[in-house]
Amino acid sequence: MNKNRNIGILFFTLVVMMMGFGMVIPIMPFYIESMGASGTTLGALMASFSVAQFIFSPIWGGLSDRYGRKKILLVGTIGNGISMLLFGLSTQVWMLFIARGLAGILSSATMPTAMAYIADSSDEKNRGGGMGIIGAAMGVGMVIGPGLGGWLGEISLSLPFFVAAGLSIVSMLLIMVILPESLHPDKRTLTTRASAPRLNILWKALTGPLGFLMALSFMVFFALASFEGVFGLYAQYRFDYGPRQVGTVMMVIGVVSAVMQGLMTGPATRRFGEDKLIRWSLIGSAVGFGVMLLARTMGTIILTTGLFALANAMLRPAIASSISYKAGGQQGAVLGISNSFMSLGRVVGPLWAGMLIDANVIYPYLSGGVVMLLIYLASLYWMKPAASVPQTVAASD
Repeated sequence: MNKNRNIGILFFTLVVMMMGFGMVIPIMPFYIESMGASGTTLGALMASFSVAQFIFSPIWGGLSDRYGRKKILLVGTIGNGISMLLFGLSTQVWMLFIARGLAGILSSATMPTAMAYIADSSDEKNRGGGMGIIGAAMGVGMVIGPGLGGWLGEISLSLPFFVAAGLSIVSMLLIMVILPESLHPDKRTLTTRASAPRLNILWKALTGPLGFLMALSFMVFFALASFEGVFGLYAQYRFDYGPRQVGTVMMVIGVVSAVMQGLMTGPATRRFGEDKLIRWSLIGSAVGFGVMLLARTMGTIILTTGLFALANAMLRPAIASSISYKAGGQQGAVLGISNSFMSLGRVVGPLWAGMLIDANVIYPYLSGGVVMLLIYLASLYWMKPAASVPQTVAASD
């Protein structure tokens, strides 16, 4: 019972965090337009969040190994609330950049620490299901966020951010009062240095025993961000869709992701194992990208994007689960490094897709399918059983 309660609190916390992220999608273009800014500014503003996450995720992951999960989760929820409040109060573009950067810096404490909390509280057999619950929370937040943001934004563009700040306070209180610490003091490490992801650290992670899984962490979010980053433009150019139709498709994707990660990932990983699930999901993602280009009606667009979302949703928790139980006693630090690769994928993906869509509307998804197919072929060679290797991946020297 207590375990379900704890997972429920983590679920709510991540839903709130992702709602804040999702609210930005329908509101921010109008928000910056009211301040006289351009589309280039919007791109830089969206990228600043992921850049901050990329830098600070391993810092918070390492700190959670040293000081415990609860304290770092509180930092993440408090930071998310403050950044949302600053968004709502912003009147100039430079204020938005400060709020967005602060959101990336502080809210990046939440994801790797929540994953480490799940890893602390579950055995290897059930860890994939736990990671699936975390992924489901992200999906639910990304369903609710854009819809709620658009609805509240009709009343006031700043109102959604104040609502998100209030929900962050509720999450903070639940963690502070109810959620127990999952990492016993005897299991905390004093040797982990909380440092930003310097290039030598990332290179060491890529060339270590968990290197391919780290590369996968990047590629999964590269593919997802490539899709999300230009889908509105793609739908407008090819089908003359407006925000309502694009929002409908994005909501379907969120629902598919939440259902698959919450209900199917656990049974699938227990039955087939992470390695097989990862390979099948890579193939599914590649096919999903390809068949998207064949869709012409709303029904077929939802069906094909849903296939991509299904495969991608299964892929993310399977990778996180595989990394966590191969990370040994430094799960927070290793998952933090993995989260940095995810954030880097969110930076590079939209930039890549935006450049390609200017050349040809189909190039972003065509290239996405090719990249995922190549990663699948690489997985046939690189994904081999590995022992616990925390020192190789998490070392900071």
